Amino acid sequence: MSDSLLTAFQYYGAAAATLAALIVALDLGRRVTGWAFVLFVTSSLALITWGFLQPDSEGIGFQNIALLVINATGVYRYLIRKKAPA
Repeated sequence: MSDSLLTAFQYYGAAAATLAALIVALDLGRRVTGWAFVLFVTSSLALITWGFLQPDSEGIGFQNIALLVINATGVYRYLIRKKAPA
């Protein structure tokens, strides 16, 4: 994979996670927060890709596998599950 594509994955992952964190922090409601978790999922996927294809960056890949599970849980809780938690 080209270096420029790997760089794009790295910077997209960082920017998407930062934007998603801002959206969650603003507490704009369940639906918006749910879409922030979708953005977190795309960030995790980008950083998993980058982490395992970039030499000596596997730690970021493994960390983002864990974050992907957490973020998918957020998508489920805020966008898929019909009932808000008590």
